Amino acid sequence: MTYQDLQMDWLKCFVAVVDAGSLSAAAPEVHRSQSAVSMQLKKLEAALQCQLLLRGPRQHQLTPEGQKLLGYARRMLDLHAEAQSAFHGRELTGRIRLGVPDDYAAKYLTPALKRFAPHHGSVEIELNCEQSTALIPRVATGDLDLALVSRDHDRQGTLLFHEPMVWVGSPHFEIWRRDPLPIAVYESESLAKRSAINSLALQGRRYRVVYNSSSLAGQIAAVESGIAVAVLTQCSMPPHLEVLGSDQGLGPLEPMEVAVYRSAESKGSEAVSQLHDLLVRTLRQSQTP
Repeated sequence: MTYQDLQMDWLKCFVAVVDAGSLSAAAPEVHRSQSAVSMQLKKLEAALQCQLLLRGPRQHQLTPEGQKLLGYARRMLDLHAEAQSAFHGRELTGRIRLGVPDDYAAKYLTPALKRFAPHHGSVEIELNCEQSTALIPRVATGDLDLALVSRDHDRQGTLLFHEPMVWVGSPHFEIWRRDPLPIAVYESESLAKRSAINSLALQGRRYRVVYNSSSLAGQIAAVESGIAVAVLTQCSMPPHLEVLGSDQGLGPLEPMEVAVYRSAESKGSEAVSQLHDLLVRTLRQSQTP
């Protein structure tokens, strides 16, 4: 059986609608009218002989077939862009001052940098690992060009995904039985600390801060040694520790809004633009159901 080829313009419109959430929001991204975007989607669905999106009054949702296509579409567009750059692009140069908290570095940033570095070897990347509450002001003032952060305001950067937060304890110590509950926390402005204390307050559970550390390694050490329980991002939890929950009398935690945040001063840097766009594409893709 002969199948119809998938056109790049169809895929661009499809991905734009998924990322933007609607036809009207996607149209400016692909420099087309709303009706033209709709037509491209219809051609794509006709070629694949299936429905890809459920059209709502405000938001479009992926069907199971749309979810299946999305990963392929992003990879095809990435490869297309790499091919165009290889023949028509100019070599990127410059320096990118990049920030990321410890808990997001290995899971989310490393895979993106592995894709970026082989194609842009002349770009120098200066990496700063700090908590999000320290990185956000540095991006706002232009001290950093780009940061992958847990944002505390919905106008900070581009939202990528929601990262679950978990209560963590050591299976060798039943610290959760103590009253007041001993907890390990980050610095005073930490979003993880706020989440932990808010959760305990809603339960009316007494607690006592017994350990402070600004590093992920410090938090894990406190839990491993049986000093306290802690709140960590799910992606940073070591497998030898235990997730605690309602069975241990600990309530739910609000997830973190993970965003890529760019400084206004870096808008003229093509190198920063390339890395920013890569982070948006790859991290939104990795978190798509």
